[in-house]
Amino acid sequence: MMRISWFDRLYVGEKAKKKRYRIIQGIRKSIPRPDIYVIIPASNGNNILDIYPTAEVFAPFFRKEEILILGIAADYWEALEVAGRVIHDMYRITGGFDLSSFMKEESR
Repeated sequence: MMRISWFDRLYVGEKAKKKRYRIIQGIRKSIPRPDIYVIIPASNGNNILDIYPTAEVFAPFFRKEEILILGIAADYWEALEVAGRVIHDMYRITGGFDLSSFMKEESR
């Protein structure tokens, strides 16, 4: 069973703000929506973040994974903007691109 956790300071796109509650409830209930995207830590060591439509997050590949959602967006372009904000804040706070250090700092 997939376990989903949420970043303490969840990043939310402008369009997604209007339907934030519905988006979060849909994700919690595993309702796939191809128009809603999540930003999560990268699954490989070469990237910092991954962007997935929720429809893909509920695919069998992720079922055994634990997923930390850093941000939500109402479409792909907004997901790119949200990911950019995460990267910008990470660099501003840590002086680099260390996601785990950034998450620790932001959770304080």
